Amino acid sequence: MAKKTSLVDVLGIKFTLLEKGKVIATMPVDERTHQPFGLLHGGASVALAETVASMGAYELVDKQTQVVVGLEINANHIRSKKDGVVTAKGTVLHQGKTTMVWDIKITDEQDRLICVSRCTIAVLNINND
Repeated sequence: MAKKTSLVDVLGIKFTLLEKGKVIATMPVDERTHQPFGLLHGGASVALAETVASMGAYELVDKQTQVVVGLEINANHIRSKKDGVVTAKGTVLHQGKTTMVWDIKITDEQDRLICVSRCTIAVLNINND
């Protein structure tokens, strides 16, 4: 049987903090996350941001009756990066019954801003038929 992997595995995302309302994760900047010119791909940054928001949102819902999915995301790419590691810090800005809004800042090893993102998460009830 083939090993199942997710985008988190493929991109090398690692969680360093996961608590209610705050998430921190790292991602390598290497051949897995580069665009063709050898820089961090904006899509990889967005994937990291949405992963952080989704994991954070999941910690805030009733896991027996609810799931979370990304509803909208935007990102501003501030600085390029060729190698090393980026760190995403996500904090919840709004926690409603059906939506959450997360702020995610992605920085480099010198704490310089690489990308800033805002992600809206939908909270869905699991159908218990």
